[in-house]
Amino acid sequence: MTTSTSAPELTLDPVERIRLVDRGTDVVLSAFAQYMTDFRAMSRAARGWFEQRQWHEAQAGAIRRLDLYAQAVAGARTALKAALGAQLHLHEVWEGMKLAYARRIADRVDEELAETFFNSVTRAVLTTMGVDAKIEFVWFDIEILPSGDELPTYRTFHRLHDTREVVDAVLDAFTFSVPWADKEGDAREVARRVDTFLAAQWSYSAFDAIEVAEPIFYRNKGAYLVGRIRRGIRVVPFVLALMSDEDGIRVDAVLMEEDAVSMVFSFARSYFFVDPVRPVELIGFLRSIMPLKPVAELYIALGFVKHGKTVRYRHLYRHLDHSSDRFAEARGIKGMVMICFTLPSYDIVFKVIRDRFAAPKKTTRQLVQQSYDLVFKHDRVGRLIDAQEFEHLRFRRDRFEAGILQELMEEASSSVTVTDDEVIIHHAYTERRLNPLNVYVNEVSKEKALAAVEEYGAALKDLASANVFAGDLLIKNFGVTRHGRVVFYDYDELCLLDACRFRKLPSYHESYGSSEGEVSFFVDDNDIFPEEFRSFLWPAGPLRDHFEKSHPDLFTVEFWRRMQAQSKAGVISDVFPYPYEMRLVRR
Repeated sequence: MTTSTSAPELTLDPVERIRLVDRGTDVVLSAFAQYMTDFRAMSRAARGWFEQRQWHEAQAGAIRRLDLYAQAVAGARTALKAALGAQLHLHEVWEGMKLAYARRIADRVDEELAETFFNSVTRAVLTTMGVDAKIEFVWFDIEILPSGDELPTYRTFHRLHDTREVVDAVLDAFTFSVPWADKEGDAREVARRVDTFLAAQWSYSAFDAIEVAEPIFYRNKGAYLVGRIRRGIRVVPFVLALMSDEDGIRVDAVLMEEDAVSMVFSFARSYFFVDPVRPVELIGFLRSIMPLKPVAELYIALGFVKHGKTVRYRHLYRHLDHSSDRFAEARGIKGMVMICFTLPSYDIVFKVIRDRFAAPKKTTRQLVQQSYDLVFKHDRVGRLIDAQEFEHLRFRRDRFEAGILQELMEEASSSVTVTDDEVIIHHAYTERRLNPLNVYVNEVSKEKALAAVEEYGAALKDLASANVFAGDLLIKNFGVTRHGRVVFYDYDELCLLDACRFRKLPSYHESYGSSEGEVSFFVDDNDIFPEEFRSFLWPAGPLRDHFEKSHPDLFTVEFWRRMQAQSKAGVISDVFPYPYEMRLVRR
């Protein structure tokens, strides 16, 4: 991290400087306010999409919302050019703007988001490299989250008589424009499960209250009431997963285990539509039921992607200040497209695009970046790990192992600059560090390895249901989360399923069209032969046998063409972010 402390001498008349500062501050604050208005409007629209089962509109809205931030920053930059004219790049104006802006956002409920927005505009206009504390909001010390107890972050439902009564009150409080399909039946089953769970967890089923976050969380075809059950200082999660069908709104599942709730908020899933009154308070509330979930990932899960990146960036540099280990090559097989390195004490992998790609890779840097952008905007169905793009990261040179430093200098010189003291990564992607699947199955028990084999096949099917083909299906490109979920993380050959042509392998006579033995069978780059998967996805042995037994349809052309037909017909499949056994029994 490099911090700029010097600034050019003042060159403006004080009165003119104040005028420009006020004008520039107005522009940035107005742009941020409009961004938040648009963001919240789309979050409110998600309610209608859910109620009316307008799933395609919800998907389109999710993509539009991802573009809001960049559009707001670009709009602010254009407006600043008009407002500041020739003084647009004067450092003293931006110093004054930062101070004035800080005063004006001090009472906003989204102050932390406003600070990040100002930094984004500053960098867009001044193309800042490193960190300049005079014109940016910088904080690398410890951040203490609020407890999430400030109203109106959540609603409280006290237990006066029995659990059924409390659950009834929760469902009554969160109403929709369409009726509940079976509110009484859902409340009865939820209450039964709560009592059973608490009796096993706490040895008794009594509790003080259920506290439910004020905003409803929407994503894809589901909605979620996110809360906690409290008894004294003890809390357990309480999340009701809702679905909307032709009969109305139903409770589809009740989640009371931290791991299950964490998977709903997974870094391998798309972002929620949610309209928090005070974002940082909601983050504090969520952390009370998911204490292991990084704060950065929670902000990102709520759709505040840029601020989530800011939190991750600050957390990384705080960690570097309090650690001494060095960046080294990531576990797994060396990639042909990316150089992957990690800090052993930190659970993030850094991925830098190589200058040249070894055969048989035929892609380009531009195509690789397009694939990552596709993942960013696509429904990830819990199987595509979220990747964050960073520019101009600066690290001390002595924090790198010699081997990875040499590889970066020799193989990624277009993305990396190395000086006597620093390593500057001009472009990189970061992802949560996972155990590579090919490594995992050789280190765990047979039972866990076989479960991972089944998960791998399920991942391919979930991706296909979302019109995604991973491209390079080798198990080295998949990872295993701490929950045992298998997700894909190597996107250089990823494409939409409908761009592929799935074919059967030809017979000998189909391959050779004449008595002279001339080959008459040709293969295009987008031709896929599922029958070949048997020979290379898994090495011969028990794991391959189990895979073929568990997912025989993956080797057939019919399966893949059927998934393509569903995509073409506009079918949006149900992919639930929680285990089947947590779903309510339908009566």
